[in-house]
Order: sequence, then structure tokens, then C-alpha cells
Amino acid sequence: MTTFGFIGAGHIGSQVARAVIAAGHDVVIANSRGPETLTELVADLGPRARAATATEAAAAAEVAVVTVPLHALEQIPVEPLAGKVVLDTNNYYFERDGRIEALDRGETTTSGMLQEHLPTSKVAKAFNHILASEITTDGTPAGTPGRRALATSSDHPEAVELVTDLYDQLGFDTVNVGPLSESWRVERDRPAYVARQTAPELVDNLAKANRLP
Repeated sequence: MTTFGFIGAGHIGSQVARAVIAAGHDVVIANSRGPETLTELVADLGPRARAATATEAAAAAEVAVVTVPLHALEQIPVEPLAGKVVLDTNNYYFERDGRIEALDRGETTTSGMLQEHLPTSKVAKAFNHILASEITTDGTPAGTPGRRALATSSDHPEAVELVTDLYDQLGFDTVNVGPLSESWRVERDRPAYVARQTAPELVDNLAKANRLP
């Protein structure tokens, strides 16, 4: 049993929380509006979940999940996440986040930006290229023909190992994209984005990706 600390309680965050609770883990969840606004969600998630501030969720986390809009990245607490694996679900939506030149020019990635903000943490890309509703519905047992695969990416092998194990618990195969510098291959508008795909299909789609539109 692992305690997952969620910073962000939107569509992806709440669904990943449901999935990890179903797998037997505990959840401490926060949003930008305060724990008192999460009463209904926590009641829905059940006794393994509790609401907290972002700093409290980060401190309680054995594994953290950052699932906030990219423009809010600087608000993520740094010190409570030191030494911890941090799963990054983010995508760059310029319509929401504003234009970020380094991303537009292909000079960094969304997860690379989070790793830069959290230099003492171990950031891994996860859950960014699946629709929120499918996180709790598309998982199947290991070995199932056509089992869906999800990608991860990290500069830290132990973070990749953790995500691979978590994906398997939730019913998905894993494809390791490589370091965070390669995580753009699974970002928005690339062939692997929100597609139902097996591991071989995901590998093919990653290879087809272009860095810039």
C-alpha cells in the first residue's frame, strides 16, 4: 500500500485517484481552492481518501501526482517533494496556458519544465495521453490480447520502474519513451496522443512523431 499525494483534483487527477484507490492505495488530494472544496469528491472516493492543502499532500505523499494546468507549475511546492517520484500528467494547451516559446520551439518538454522546477525530485511522465474516463475503464489483466499500453518517460530509472508497476496494477502495459527530453513524443497532437494502442502500436506511433507541427 502506497500513499499517493495529488496536487490537482480535476478530471485526470480524480480518475487516477479512483484507480489507485481501487488498487488498494491511499490518497491525499489537494486543489488550488482549498480542502474544504473537496468534500464531495473525497466522499465519492471513499475512506482511503482525504483532502489537504497542496503542501500537505506533497508532504504526505510517498508518490506524488502533479495534475495542474501548466501555467500553475510554479505553485507546486518544492521542498516537500524532495527525493520523491513525481508523476506529471500535464499537456501544453496554449489556449489555456498562453504561449510558451521554449515549447513552441521544441527546446523543452512539459515534464522537463516540471523537473526543472523540482530539481530534487524524480519526475516521470504518466497518464497524459489517455482520456480521463478511460483510466478506470480500459485496464485489463496482464497478458490480455490487445491490452492497452501507456507511455512513461523519466531521467530516473527508478521512476520508470515505479510507473511501470503502477500501470500494470491498473491494467496497462508500459512503453518507456526514454529520458524527459524525448517525452514530447507522447504530448498533445502527436500520433500516440489519446489513441487506444497496444505496446507495439504505441512504439510505432512514438517513432512517427514530429517534434514540431
